[in-house]
Amino acid sequence: MAVGTLASRVTGFLRTAMLVAALGTGALANAYNTANTIPFIVYDLLLGGVLTAVVVPLIVRARERDEAYGARYEQRLFTLAVLGLALITAVAVALGPVFISLYGGGMEGAQRELAVMFARLFAVQIFFLGVSAFSGAILNTRKRFAAPTWAPVLNNVVICCTAGAFLLFASGAVTPGSISSGQVALLAGGTIGGMVLQTLALWPSLRGTGFRWRPRLDFRKGELGQMGRMAVWTLSYVVITQIGFAVTTRLSNRAGVLGLKEHLGDVGYTPYFNAYQLFQLPYAIIGVSVITALLPRMSEHAAAGRMGEVRDDFSSGLRLCSVIILPAAALMGVLSSDIATVLFAHGQTTIANAQVIASVLQAFAVALVPFAAYQLMLRVFYSMQDTRTPAFVSVAVVIANITMALAAYNLLPTDKIIVGIAGGFALAQTVGALVGWAILRRRLGGMDGRRILVTYLKLAVALWPLIGFAYAAHAILEAAMGSGLVPGMLALVVGSAGGGGLYLFFARLMRVNEVQAMLSTITRRLPGVG
Repeated sequence: MAVGTLASRVTGFLRTAMLVAALGTGALANAYNTANTIPFIVYDLLLGGVLTAVVVPLIVRARERDEAYGARYEQRLFTLAVLGLALITAVAVALGPVFISLYGGGMEGAQRELAVMFARLFAVQIFFLGVSAFSGAILNTRKRFAAPTWAPVLNNVVICCTAGAFLLFASGAVTPGSISSGQVALLAGGTIGGMVLQTLALWPSLRGTGFRWRPRLDFRKGELGQMGRMAVWTLSYVVITQIGFAVTTRLSNRAGVLGLKEHLGDVGYTPYFNAYQLFQLPYAIIGVSVITALLPRMSEHAAAGRMGEVRDDFSSGLRLCSVIILPAAALMGVLSSDIATVLFAHGQTTIANAQVIASVLQAFAVALVPFAAYQLMLRVFYSMQDTRTPAFVSVAVVIANITMALAAYNLLPTDKIIVGIAGGFALAQTVGALVGWAILRRRLGGMDGRRILVTYLKLAVALWPLIGFAYAAHAILEAAMGSGLVPGMLALVVGSAGGGGLYLFFARLMRVNEVQAMLSTITRRLPGVG
């Protein structure tokens, strides 16, 4: 899963870099990115959280009750999802202007018209995104994890080709007012086509597990009620979370409009969006992989009332994630300037634009550890079929996030607003992790805190050589060669390789068992080694 997710994220960053080169980080990119975020927002609001929190645990328990009953239950849930997605997609297409008014901040004129057009076109993705996610959830319950992690690679390749074609056929800078209908069709067709291909790629794996979809809605008494009770709280959690996202997106877009008026460059939503995509990479590679594998197992242990084993699952998952996430956060903070320059300073995007992304990325790096811990805690609640507690915890998280975002918008200089919003996100995730820990500690009879703390302290000691080496590599190369693609690439390669080697050496010297477990897991899968 980690290898597939790595391939997905690497091609995802190539996709992001290609789009930044093609569209820049200004008004055109803000219109495209804001509109293309809306299908994912609508999906998360109405179905995404339900899949994670409700469907996987329910299917696992239905199968434990009876294999044949579990298969029929899957068919009923899949049919309900397809019908619901079709209706949601149709409504979202009609509400395109409303979404842009909500998330677009100060967009007006040609930029708003283009964003509305994109929003209506991109809404079609909701159907395919939902079918893809539901198919992935069914595969996960059957312990088939590879296909859902590799399928997004196809989507990324299609969009990379789309951005390349846009660059090839565009003459000079393209703005919302000068973009042609053919260019709009190219961007929309490639974006939607990538999601369609990602969905279709999962079907061979589904058929390989013996799954055959036969539409049926013959729900038994109590089935819909059970799912509805869990889904209501999950939807509450997602709605609360999306309120926070709507505020930060709107404020980021407003900052972008102010930046253009004050001649500060591109300091709006697109730099924030790109930094967030980078921030999620380490968590996606290891955190999502660990969580995806743990959720069915934790659900089984929780169903059997073995809360001690649920606690052990959480502890081992968090410690294993931290082996990768802690050094990734450190490298992200130290080498953010080089990362942004190498990935984004091309085409329509200058080195100065890339440095804005780097500043936001440094703020996000602080959030990486609490974000991963908070996400894992949510899955512990879901494994116990408790969707109500995460909804209440999210209230504290969103209040912290909105408060910090408003403070950043009103108190900071325009070019620092999105950096402050990212810092507010880090604080909000820390609040969620602390509150979730306190509640789970009572529910599980402890959190294995001593072993987790010891592991973190050992890893913290091993981090300092990494930070020092990476910073020295960056400073020396910048002093000798200045800023740009070549010195940035050298700093990334030398700083990451040398710092990573020192981190592994000192972690093994400190006898961090999780590091050895991670290395053994990787080496067993290398050709000629396993």
